[in-house]
Amino acid sequence: MTGLLYLTHRIPYPPNKGDKIRSFHWLKHLADRRPLYLGTFVDDPDDWRHETAVRKYCAEACLRPRHSFRTPLAAVRGLAGGQPLTLACYRDRVLGRWAAELVATGRIDTVLVFSSAMAQFVDPAWSVRKVIDFVDVDSDKWRQYAGRKPFWSAWIYRREAERLLAYDRRIAAAFDRSLFVSEAEADLFRRLAPEAADRVDWIENGVDTDYFRGGREFANPYHPGEAALVFTGAMDYWANVDAVRWFADRVFPRILRHHVEARFYIVGARPAESVRLLGRREGIVVTGAVADVRPYLAHARLAVAPLRIARGIQNKVLEALAMAKPVLATTMALDGLALEPGLAIARADDAEVMAEIALQALDDRDFLPCHAPRNRRFVEARYSWRERFERLDRVLGIDS
Repeated sequence: MTGLLYLTHRIPYPPNKGDKIRSFHWLKHLADRRPLYLGTFVDDPDDWRHETAVRKYCAEACLRPRHSFRTPLAAVRGLAGGQPLTLACYRDRVLGRWAAELVATGRIDTVLVFSSAMAQFVDPAWSVRKVIDFVDVDSDKWRQYAGRKPFWSAWIYRREAERLLAYDRRIAAAFDRSLFVSEAEADLFRRLAPEAADRVDWIENGVDTDYFRGGREFANPYHPGEAALVFTGAMDYWANVDAVRWFADRVFPRILRHHVEARFYIVGARPAESVRLLGRREGIVVTGAVADVRPYLAHARLAVAPLRIARGIQNKVLEALAMAKPVLATTMALDGLALEPGLAIARADDAEVMAEIALQALDDRDFLPCHAPRNRRFVEARYSWRERFERLDRVLGIDS
C-alpha cells in the first residue's frame, strides 16, 4: 500500500494548543488509514520528549530542530531575498532532501501539507496528489497585526501579508486542493485567490467531547468565594497576549469595582513578560502552564475569549462549550463557528458592554447560567471529529 507524506510546521503532539489539536487528530486518524510519513519541526526543546509517542504513528519520520536564535538571521535572508519571512524561517535542507528522496522511492502517492511554511518542501512537478491545509488565511492575520503595531514596525507586517498572500496563491494554483478551517475562511481565500476558487474547500475543527466533559468531578483550583473569569490558551501567542491585556486594561477593572470577589485567571503556558506583569494587578492571576486545563473551565463562572485578532475557529471556545460553560467573547472569537440560537454565549466588542454583560452574569445566575448543558449538546451534534475525518478522507481520495 502506498503511503501519505504529512508535513507539519510543528510536531503534532501533545494536542495542547490550537494548531497541534488539529494536526494531531489528523495524524492519529490518517495513521490508521495509510502508511504515514511525517516531516516536522520541533520548536520547543521540551517537545523532544514526545518523539517516541509521535513515531508510533509513523512508518517513518523526520523531526528537525527549529532554533529560535536562528530566526532573526533567517528573517534577514528572507527580506534580502524578497521572500515571505514565514518561508525563510522554516527553510531546512535536510527535511527537503528527506521528502524528495522519499517521494522518489514511489512509496508516496499523496502529500498533505499543514500550513504555508511547509509547502516549500513540495515540488509541484511531483506526480502525486497534493493537498494543503492552510487552516487560516494567515496573510490576513498579518494584515490585522499591522493595524495594531507601531508605525515603525507595521511595515514589516504589511509586507508579510502581501508576500505571503502572493505565495499562497501560487501554491493553491499548483496543488490539487486547498483546505481551510471554516467556510468563512474558505470564502475569504476564494475572493483573494479567484484563480484557485474551484479547488478550495474547508474542514472544521472538532473537539474531543470525551475529554472535555463538564460532568466529571474536578478539584476546584480557585480559592473559596472567588468568581472566576477564565481565559485559556498559549500565552506566548501574540493574539492571546493582546486579548488578555485589553481585557485586563479595559474590561476587568469595571467588573472588579462592583464585584470584589471577581478574579481574572489567565491559564496557559509560556506567558509573555507583559502577561506575567498582569499578575501583579489586583484580582488577576497568571498561572503559567497547568497539568490540566479542565478544572479551570469546570469551576469558572465564565469562559472569556476577548480576541481582537483572530482567524478561523477558536478551540478555546469549543472546549468551553463542550464543558457546558457559558462563554463571553468578541465577534472575532466567534466568527468561525456555526452558532445556533439559545446557547449560553454572549458577544461584545466594546469594553464597557463586555463588562456590563459579565456583571449581569455575576448578579443573575439565570443569565448565562454557570452550567449550560445546551452548549454541550450543540458541540456534540455539530463539532464531532468523526464527520471531519470523513470529509478529510474524501479530499485525500482515501477509500472507506
